[in-house]
Amino acid sequence: MILRMDRLLTQLPTPKHASPNSASAVQELLGGKYGEMSTLMNYTYQSFNFRGRKEMRPFYDLVANIAAEEFAHIELVAYTINLLLTGATERGDDPTDTPLSDGLRARNHYHFLTSGQAALPIDSMGNPWNGTFVTATGNLKMDLLHNFQLECGARANKMRVYEMVDDPTAREMVGFLLVRGGVHIVAYAKALEKLTGVNVGKLLPIPDLSNKAFPEARKHEDRGLHRILYRFSIDDYRRVGEIWNGVHPEDGSELEVIDGPPEGAPVPDLEMEPQLAAPIGPDAVMYDEELMDVAKRVFR
Repeated sequence: MILRMDRLLTQLPTPKHASPNSASAVQELLGGKYGEMSTLMNYTYQSFNFRGRKEMRPFYDLVANIAAEEFAHIELVAYTINLLLTGATERGDDPTDTPLSDGLRARNHYHFLTSGQAALPIDSMGNPWNGTFVTATGNLKMDLLHNFQLECGARANKMRVYEMVDDPTAREMVGFLLVRGGVHIVAYAKALEKLTGVNVGKLLPIPDLSNKAFPEARKHEDRGLHRILYRFSIDDYRRVGEIWNGVHPEDGSELEVIDGPPEGAPVPDLEMEPQLAAPIGPDAVMYDEELMDVAKRVFR
């Protein structure tokens, strides 16, 4: 079960103008091979399929707990895409005015043809996310090594999206996820170390560029978010601290487990896009009398 709260992990600024091509680039961080859909589903299926849970409980707790945070990462990326697409076409409810013509200049027509100018489980080129991106071998060493590589690949893609787009909303999201994804990289490195004795932390950072190079990430590291693992549960996954402990491999700061999710920030209230009938206008709302009339006719 997922305990969901109507909050985002961090505050997203409202864009000053729509940027559908930036939204297209950000889609890679949602539905690409190294996107948040992949991290969520990899760790979710690994936790579902975990064998030897009693004997290897700390490793199960770690994978299951990180999977919960990845759900929130999907939400954060999706809202970034939605904000970048808000107002991307001329608003109006007269279809003869060709209100969606601005969508022709956007790289990703799916945002205008198959959704209400909103996020989809696709990559930056419109290819759908698919289950072949999931690795859940049943071998703990192999899965943890895959997870480490997956998080490093996700980190590289975030950096490239940052270098591709200059929109403050996209960069704010990327900066935050560089920090939180970095936590997951270190967590899987420490899990591999405890399982094998190999000092995986010597490989970090991958790519070889510090989060401090990104102002939007640096401010979160200054608050210590790079050394905190949140326990996203009411009373479970308590043995994550047996893996998430010691010092951070890059700056030597003390690692900490915090019970419960972060405070978070308000979820953006997306504006209506009447040219897409999203949402349906007030003229289509059924009132009590109409509902009763329909009910009488249907149920006699």
